[in-house]
Amino acid sequence: MLKQNKNGLHYLYLSLIAFIADLATKYLIVTNFQLYESINILPIFNLTYARNTGAAFSFLADHSGWQKYFFIGLALIISAILIYFLQKNTALQKLQNSAYALIIGGALGNMVDRMYHGFVVDFFDFYWQDWHYPVFNVADIAICVGAGLLVLDALKNGDKKKSEKK
Repeated sequence: MLKQNKNGLHYLYLSLIAFIADLATKYLIVTNFQLYESINILPIFNLTYARNTGAAFSFLADHSGWQKYFFIGLALIISAILIYFLQKNTALQKLQNSAYALIIGGALGNMVDRMYHGFVVDFFDFYWQDWHYPVFNVADIAICVGAGLLVLDALKNGDKKKSEKK
């Protein structure tokens, strides 16, 4: 059982897992696929090597390159803030700590890609008939799961916090 006085920093192991899984899968794609090469896995899913110079859903991808540095800085700032929150949290805040750690791992994984390649490697391609969801990667999954855990934590613990204030 976790001690109440321990902080949430030990959840950073989740950041490391997300970070390594992200970079390892991107390495496999880059070394085994040509750009835009696609392998059909399921009737609704392909592995497709794509590059994203922007952010989520290619936001700001069509700009002159300044966005690379913006997103690198943003990843560093967000990660630093979330590490601070982990340090302030108790170890018992499992959902929130897990969420922060996953977001950190995902943000740093995509940041390393931007620094090394100048773009983010994406490869999960889900589709239905002619409609394709934007291609994404393991870092994006970690960030989205982290965001979902924050929502779940707010729903689960929101009433507790309100009753504690009364």
